[in-house]
Amino acid sequence: MLGRGELIDAITTFLGGRREATLQRMRDLLERELDAAGPAALASLNERFMAAGSDWTYYPPDPLARRVHHVLAETILDSASRVTGLHHLDAVRGRPVVLLANHLSYADANLLEILLHRAGAGADADRLTVVAGPKVYSSLKRRFSSLCFGTIKTPQSTARSSEDAVMHPREVARVARQCIEIALDRVRRGELLLVFAEGTRSRSCGMQQTLAGVARYLEWPGTQVLPVGLTGTELMFPIGDEALHDVAIVARIGPAIDAADLRARSGGDRRAMMDALGRAVAELLPAEYQGVYGELRT
Repeated sequence: MLGRGELIDAITTFLGGRREATLQRMRDLLERELDAAGPAALASLNERFMAAGSDWTYYPPDPLARRVHHVLAETILDSASRVTGLHHLDAVRGRPVVLLANHLSYADANLLEILLHRAGAGADADRLTVVAGPKVYSSLKRRFSSLCFGTIKTPQSTARSSEDAVMHPREVARVARQCIEIALDRVRRGELLLVFAEGTRSRSCGMQQTLAGVARYLEWPGTQVLPVGLTGTELMFPIGDEALHDVAIVARIGPAIDAADLRARSGGDRRAMMDALGRAVAELLPAEYQGVYGELRT
């Protein structure tokens, strides 16, 4: 269970290396937020925190966890951080939408959610549901961060992860199908489904080839796919580092791609579909982030 004091101590420890005055200011802000939310909100957060990741299913967001992250962002997120291309999101309002992004850090979804709020797109941020692999729930910090939006726990591709090796491939396939059905239902409900199509974080910041199976998340009728290019998040929460760093983050949203049109143009070939979408994401990124999709264009 997360008590008021334990939660504040854990967050300030996560901010290690900063001046004591900064840490004290953060403690004061967190105390104010937790007191304003009240004990019932903390109890609800604890209930969701304990349940998160326990099964292959959908987990709803927690308002208090989200607010804590927004307070945290005021200290660590550089003022130059921004999201661009919101007019592309406006253009598909009211239609089923999947956001397809490159993957650099466990903080990617949190940072996108915060940038959307900062840009005045709070209603869109509140609709965010993220397809999350098992590692998202594998530590207390990651699990707490997962409560800032809806998540769907799904097994990773056996080509990208050894963590699910204890599951028989047939069982992995069954669970994956179940999670896709849950995801399509969230799209049907009008939520913004965020998918990291590479299946795992890039260790070089360059894009890896997207997974062909991700095309199954695009099967709800009328789905519009918005490519999202992220830069800078790999420096905020580097692989192998347990502390947060102050950096500037940029999220670029590209124009919508109609999934049905893309499927028709690709002849139903999922590999071709996902490579086309991988290139659309890469076009939003600097050359050093394009990875395999930069190489495919040369």
